Amino acid sequence: MTPPPARRRRGAAPERSYPRRGSVRRAQMITTYGVGSLVAVDNESFMVSGIDSWNVSEAPTIHEHRLARVLGVKSFRLPPASDDTSKDGVRVRRFPLWHSCPDCNALQHVRGFNSPPGKNECGNCDEELVPSRFVMACAQGHIDDFPYWKWAHRSNRQEGDSGFCGGEMRLRTSGKTASLRSILISCTCGIPEVSMEGALRRQALSGLKVFCSGRRPWLKDAPTEHCSETPRGLQRGSSVAWQPIVKTALSIPPWSDGLAARLEPYWQDLRELGADRDGVKIYLKALTMKETYEFSVDKVVALLEAENHEDVAPEEEQSTDHAYVALRKQEYERLSEGKPESESDHEEQFICEPPRSSTSPLAPYGVTGPMLVKRLREVRALKSFSRVDTPDTHADVHEAPLSLAPMDWLPAMEVQGEGVFLRLDEERLGPWARSAAVAARVERMRNNHLRMLRERAQDAQLVPESPASPRMVLLHTLAHALINEWSLDGGYPAASLRERLYADDTMAGMLICTATSDSAGSLGGLVAQGEPDRLEPALRSALTRAQWCSADPLCVESRASGVGGINLAACHACVLLPETSCEHNNGLLDRALLIGTPEDPSIGFFREALQL
Repeated sequence: MTPPPARRRRGAAPERSYPRRGSVRRAQMITTYGVGSLVAVDNESFMVSGIDSWNVSEAPTIHEHRLARVLGVKSFRLPPASDDTSKDGVRVRRFPLWHSCPDCNALQHVRGFNSPPGKNECGNCDEELVPSRFVMACAQGHIDDFPYWKWAHRSNRQEGDSGFCGGEMRLRTSGKTASLRSILISCTCGIPEVSMEGALRRQALSGLKVFCSGRRPWLKDAPTEHCSETPRGLQRGSSVAWQPIVKTALSIPPWSDGLAARLEPYWQDLRELGADRDGVKIYLKALTMKETYEFSVDKVVALLEAENHEDVAPEEEQSTDHAYVALRKQEYERLSEGKPESESDHEEQFICEPPRSSTSPLAPYGVTGPMLVKRLREVRALKSFSRVDTPDTHADVHEAPLSLAPMDWLPAMEVQGEGVFLRLDEERLGPWARSAAVAARVERMRNNHLRMLRERAQDAQLVPESPASPRMVLLHTLAHALINEWSLDGGYPAASLRERLYADDTMAGMLICTATSDSAGSLGGLVAQGEPDRLEPALRSALTRAQWCSADPLCVESRASGVGGINLAACHACVLLPETSCEHNNGLLDRALLIGTPEDPSIGFFREALQL
């Protein structure tokens, strides 16, 4: 990462390269240290700048046509990975700007310390400065330094006084406790010393006449925006100071054989030709003189027809939310249909086959149509981010932009792996989901989720619908139980597996796939777990394990659990997973829908299979 260059005097020689300030993995630039996030490097703190300031001349391009169309970009880019001699890299800016000296306890803007050139030290004490531990941010994504002066003087000024006192701020730690009460702020104007206790409460700054500054320091030359939100104090490393909004898609036929990536520079011309097969043939013949690759007319026409089919979707599916639903439906159809390895070439990124052995052992469980996904590619793109409000799949949060001006690309990463796709029998699922006891239990979770969404929503008229339904909660909980089982039995770390749910009135399936591209990626171990002779014992073991939790009877009798009470019988001792493995942040889970409760075993979808 590289910070922006310091202002230089006229006539000075330009800098050839920017100093290096640390390094992170490419995947972390999407999930942990993306645009707008704060990165601690040694004793300094920086904010990752917008993608319009990145130097991506050497960064590989990622193509995923379906996802790019939904996000309104042409392609994706891997975050830069550069060595010490390269000028490629990601820019960062120093933030927060208020620092303190551990020796003289001075607390002020970093410019006030008269640091030596190239160093972040106190000019008087030669001690390394400590970046402010606190910042303030609002739900609109704006962020600024914490208003220490107003916090220290909030109740220590005489009525009618105005303006700054002219004193110098001091910060020290008493060391008596690890709480905020031990962090003490004072001023040389003589006010009593005050602690930081209570500074992080949601409404702590509302009574201090502290307004949002509208600053967006991750965007170069960004003007301040008018913002009516009340800012909130946060710790610099808080998880709600930066939350990524990541969108994903699987590469499925006909876009998964690499042909679309080769045609990307010429795709607009091909789209204008449309259904003119002869015109496409002539264009491709001319293209072969430029590209050392023989293009199949039939495959190119099939791509054009597939895109035209997506273009004529109903009007209600043209919104972004419905576009994501359409992506999932396309994936569900392809996973159900499959694509044999015998019909694929070596460049094919999607191979999905039924198991070789009979699936009859799975019939008692209501599991039908298992598919072994032997080759899989997933693209994860960083669309935007949020602050203060935690986003989930259906929450109404403000999405802060990654650049000041719209760009035709977004940062992304790709994962090559494998997975197992399972569906539930609709003939058994329908009557079970319509039973009064099951519907009442899920309705309780749904009401709690809707209440949480209403509290987060910026507009009461735009509260999104909760995805909670009997089949969704059942599939979600089953996926968690299987991931935990394969983690114990197959040797996979739970964090290396990931769920992908397909649940609505027309879909009832789930894909469990590898979530990392390291040694736990595509070695065939996960596909082997999908063979019926292995899957049936794994299912029985997972369901048997779900019958008892070390927190029972409190867990199974819980009326509400989890954030916002959107879980029922689910805790860290039974079905919760690392949040990187879950699509819904460990929400909307209830293992009682798998195995029933002691009072009502009938609500368990698999109760009959466990009795065999």
